[in-house]
Amino acid sequence: MTIADPAMAQQLTYDTLEIGASFVSKGRTLTEADLTIYSMLTGDWNPIHSDAEYSKSTPAGARTFHGSFGIALALSMSAGLIPLQARVLAALGVECWTWKKPLLIGDTIRVRLTIDSKRVTSDSRRAIIVRRIDVLLTDGEVAQSGLASLMVDLG
Repeated sequence: MTIADPAMAQQLTYDTLEIGASFVSKGRTLTEADLTIYSMLTGDWNPIHSDAEYSKSTPAGARTFHGSFGIALALSMSAGLIPLQARVLAALGVECWTWKKPLLIGDTIRVRLTIDSKRVTSDSRRAIIVRRIDVLLTDGEVAQSGLASLMVDLG
């Protein structure tokens, strides 16, 4: 099951949330301002991010976004993608994150969230949902990917 617009999906319960279910965000075009603001926020002005001439000589051939920018964007764009009735209690972590393609100014990206696994905790009041999050380029290729876990309240 793939749901492209979570607003159009029915509310799911923990029990009806299927492993393998996918949800896709709307697109977002990356801008010069995004790159500059993130460089200012992190203090990372490495030439691969900030020097257009230097960046021409790199494999990407242009300034690239910071790897951590992709993670931050993936997590924020995936928030609220699952139309789940359960209340989110906490983000538990990100693991196995990989960078496959650079993110560049002008790229329009989407996030695909796929339910990787789920389990009820020992107290039966909460559950852990592990989501695979893929950052997709316009052509559908995966630029970045990883797993992110959430704890939800079962009520």
